[in-house]
Amino acid sequence: MAGIFACLLLLLLSALTSGAEAAFFSLTEQELENCKNSSNPKEQSIYRLLQNPRKLLGTFLIINNGINVGFITLFAFLAWQLVGSTAIPFWPMVACLLTATFLIVFFGEVLPKVYAQKRRFKIARRTATLLQATQAAVSPLTWLLLSISGLIEKRYMGRSYSHTIENLHHSLDVALTNEESSPEERRILRGVVNFGSITVKQIMRPRMDIVAFNAAKTLPELLPEIVQWGYSRVPVYTESTDKIEGILYIKDLLPYLDKGADFNWQELLRPPFYVPENKRISELFQDFKDKHVHMAIVVNEYGATSGLLTLEDIVEEIVGEINDEFDDDDDIIYSQLDENTFIFDGKTSLHDFCKIAEVPFDTFNEVKGENETIAGLMLALFSKIPKAGEDTAFGRFHFTIESADSKRVKRVKINVASKKEQYHKVG
Repeated sequence: MAGIFACLLLLLLSALTSGAEAAFFSLTEQELENCKNSSNPKEQSIYRLLQNPRKLLGTFLIINNGINVGFITLFAFLAWQLVGSTAIPFWPMVACLLTATFLIVFFGEVLPKVYAQKRRFKIARRTATLLQATQAAVSPLTWLLLSISGLIEKRYMGRSYSHTIENLHHSLDVALTNEESSPEERRILRGVVNFGSITVKQIMRPRMDIVAFNAAKTLPELLPEIVQWGYSRVPVYTESTDKIEGILYIKDLLPYLDKGADFNWQELLRPPFYVPENKRISELFQDFKDKHVHMAIVVNEYGATSGLLTLEDIVEEIVGEINDEFDDDDDIIYSQLDENTFIFDGKTSLHDFCKIAEVPFDTFNEVKGENETIAGLMLALFSKIPKAGEDTAFGRFHFTIESADSKRVKRVKINVASKKEQYHKVG
């Protein structure tokens, strides 16, 4: 009798886990936003758990599989007791397995998930605290599961994706070698091919170049800065850019330009939209469309502001630079000495260099580490801050430091050998 009761208990726990999984992963964006702003601890727990969906899913898989294995083991034990021997005949054993499978699938998976769809928020609230405690208990197993999954994904799926992109680039090179194709056409087609592989970190405006307004300023103090920079949307911070309070849309300020220093313009701020550095711009582009926003604040793994990205930046990855009357013509500072030789400002991103030199964006992945600029690449290649005149090579690229001081690399001359030239050197 105790064994039957234990089986029913495990089946109930399996149903509860499956229902909670369906409830959590079917919550809408609006429900998550409500949880984020709620003062209820359970709703805050829901929001925190879904900030790492892969870890949450791993937790559900570990719990559910552990319960199901326990149920099948106990079910088999009861069957052995009923028969009186561990040597169960073939057809009774098949019937036993089919019965156990039916109970798990129907009562432990299908029914609870159908039920949870209609009462997702209530179920998520009731299970959030218990799930948070369970997640902490099984975190070593979850970490192991996610590490193995990440390794497989990086080693095989990433290689397959890179191979596909390489094939597409080769096809483009073959298709666009005729005289009728222009550099602009090649640039746009390459932008389309690379669109799904570019991350936010590669094209964002870095933190040191972000224009942001201090929330402590009065309206009369703010207006000259608005005129100076000419941006239509600007982040507003308190203390530092790590504390972005919101985004000021200049059009929202237009009706109040005649107000005095006592006008509380900070009430016009709109909520900032945060994205991680490793998010792909194709996904961010969809987020921009869904959320009807044009600007994202990029944060690193510690939650600190690392950059800023706009819808215009993403579109420019396909169609090229879009300049208006407020844009500087020399955002990317470089000069081209001949067909294969360039001089770049050290702060130029590796992404921009690869785009200008028409080389794959992953060319320097194995040596650049966490660096995303030419100056950072030089630090990685030299393992120190190089001096003017020093040179080094990587693959078919030869780097010469044109200007540097004790703190940073200022300008670098880069010679890009053609693939034919590289082949002859190697031969």
